[in-house]
Amino acid sequence: MAEKKATTKKATETKAPVAKKEATAKKTATVKAAKATVAINAENIGFKAGDVYQALAAAEKALNVKEIAKAAKISEEETLLGLGWLFKEGKLVSTDDEKVVLA
Repeated sequence: MAEKKATTKKATETKAPVAKKEATAKKTATVKAAKATVAINAENIGFKAGDVYQALAAAEKALNVKEIAKAAKISEEETLLGLGWLFKEGKLVSTDDEKVVLA
């Protein structure tokens, strides 16, 4: 009987560190997902469209998505939302080299 107790104890000891690693991994994944969240509503997207428009107007040349995001100081996801809004309104034209300019 003494051998069975030792075996059970070892099995319990080896499972505990694995559970801690899984819990840590879940926490990390949750934090990463929270950073990428963008509020999607008409008001917020309208403001992002204004930021994109102002960045393009200030640059006075065609810019790609990364350049617009940097100039407007917003994320690339927010930039894409703003671009969609402006394209729908007909205020933008795309170029052959994947850049965007005011119409």
